[in-house]
Amino acid sequence: MFSEVKQFISGAQILFVAFGALVLVPLLTGLNPAMALLGAGVGTLMFQLITRRQVPIFLGSSFAFIGPIIFAMQTWGQAATQFGLFFAGFMYFIIAGLIKWRGMGFIHKLLPPVVIGPVIMVIGLSVAVAASGMAMGQGGGKQLVPYGVSLLLATISLTTTIIVSVFAGGMLRLVPILSGVVAGYIAAVFLGVIDLSGVANAPWFAMPHFVAPEVNWAAALFMLPVAIAPTIEHIGGVMALGKVTGQDYTVNPGLHRTLSGDGMGVCFAGLIGGPPITTYAEVTGALMITRNFNPVIMTYAAILAVILAFFGKFNAILVSIPMPVMGGIMVLLFGTIASIGLKTLIDSKVDLMLPRNLVIVSVVLTCGIGGLMVQVGNFNLVGVGLVSVLAIVLNLLLPADQHHDGIVEGQDI
Repeated sequence: MFSEVKQFISGAQILFVAFGALVLVPLLTGLNPAMALLGAGVGTLMFQLITRRQVPIFLGSSFAFIGPIIFAMQTWGQAATQFGLFFAGFMYFIIAGLIKWRGMGFIHKLLPPVVIGPVIMVIGLSVAVAASGMAMGQGGGKQLVPYGVSLLLATISLTTTIIVSVFAGGMLRLVPILSGVVAGYIAAVFLGVIDLSGVANAPWFAMPHFVAPEVNWAAALFMLPVAIAPTIEHIGGVMALGKVTGQDYTVNPGLHRTLSGDGMGVCFAGLIGGPPITTYAEVTGALMITRNFNPVIMTYAAILAVILAFFGKFNAILVSIPMPVMGGIMVLLFGTIASIGLKTLIDSKVDLMLPRNLVIVSVVLTCGIGGLMVQVGNFNLVGVGLVSVLAIVLNLLLPADQHHDGIVEGQDI
């Protein structure tokens, strides 16, 4: 009995660590935070079913889809966007099938660091303008929150997040986003920015609002290539977790199973109106500190997430978080994502003096950040989806053995 209680508390701790990032994505994209909790909870349980509960992973909202979701919501509406997110889950099955068929060597050839690095950078930088706008209290070309108050709230949430991530120790260091949101929210209450009547009027128990998906193949084809980067993120997350626990999850239960489990979760989350889900580095960090590698704690975390999805007042609090508070967090968050992409290039020692590498990175960054769109009839390809395809095609077409200016590395001029 005591052991079960201890595992339950550990599961609650895992959800606490993942919570800030988990609810941030729906709050930024206009999706329902309750559905994000439900999607993460049920998606994690689906993952455990497919992997036979062998891997201590909790799946939470993926940041890679923030920009694409915002674009799709504005272009096709929520119902069509949900279908697109559901369809994005099939990319996980495609990659899982390729790994099962050809092994990881084929994936490394198809998606080397020179492809993945700049695509991850675009994920962060393509929404940088939105982050700055929210920090200033602006949305849709209008000043929604007074400018001075907005900058103050954004500064408080950003500063708190930075202090916690850099100077805090132990478990606190794993929740910088949550710390920043809480500090910004408290400041917003004192400044009179938050109307708490919505929280007071919200019921304790409430069924999450469900929007039925609508078949839209333009939205589906737009979202499918977006999922390439998160699938690679998943592979890296599983490998990193294996180093922490001393287990090789790429062999047992196998990457094809972990990817399929994640893909099932993405499909489910998309159908109910939640953001796609992925592995969380924060959770891996929590496991490093607690040294509790029992996958059952993820079961408890998932069940708690499902319960919170039906807690009406809790979700009303989430919806009441002011835009500038989220904006302050986003300034750091999106820059961090871009930095991870840069780190991918540096760690793999990608030589940007080689013309092919320079071409791939340059085209991806310019098209992704510049918002280039390819439109054929009702089909749009833009942002992360477009540059993912561009990077893969360029990498396959351009010869791999060029030397810059005809000079072989290591030789003097």
